[in-house]
Amino acid sequence: MLERLKREVCQASLGLVKNGLVILTEGNVSAISDDHKHIVIKPSGLACENVREEDMVVVNLAGELVEGKLNPSVDTAIHLEIYRAFKQIKAVIHTHSFYATVFAQRREPIPCLGTTHADAFYGEIPLTRELTRKEIKSGYEKNTGKVINEALNINIPAVLVPGHGAFVFGGSAGEALNHAIILEKVAKMALFTGARTPISEALLDKHYLRKHGQGKYYGQDNQKKPARKRGGTR
Repeated sequence: MLERLKREVCQASLGLVKNGLVILTEGNVSAISDDHKHIVIKPSGLACENVREEDMVVVNLAGELVEGKLNPSVDTAIHLEIYRAFKQIKAVIHTHSFYATVFAQRREPIPCLGTTHADAFYGEIPLTRELTRKEIKSGYEKNTGKVINEALNINIPAVLVPGHGAFVFGGSAGEALNHAIILEKVAKMALFTGARTPISEALLDKHYLRKHGQGKYYGQDNQKKPARKRGGTR
């Protein structure tokens, strides 16, 4: 079942390796079915570079195994909490990518300093609050999902968890992968930028909304067909 999603999750997992965002068994990818009843997720403890479509695990929204021979990711409960709270989100990726995780370990959001950031994220990448001792000791993964939901803004499809790493989101596994790639780039740029003066609100609006706003004009989706020239061709 959900063969298309298995293929997409597998390809995104391999994409994380290709783009240097994970090593060994770090990171996981999931995507949710159109009927919002099941998710496909990478197995626990399997290196992303070794995943195959047939390895993918299917669970329902209660976290129960529906299909697969391997155990689902230990972070499955985090993914499920996000899907329950945000119907718009169709895929979730978790990484410990180097530069994004540096910000997570510094307990700092990633400021929006330029148009590279503004093209993808409508403001700084938020940082969740720290989990309490009680939240860590009981229901750790589920509570991690809950603090992510507290901080998540659908126009900023990425969140940092203090001392942990990054979670990114998308309308598909491929889109979530793109967000993970861009997140790592803007984290690196922010870290190497001496100044911390954020981009102006006007420039942030311009760059984000021309790609994602109601009147977006970036790309080919809204491209007007060229007017025909009068007369015959020469």
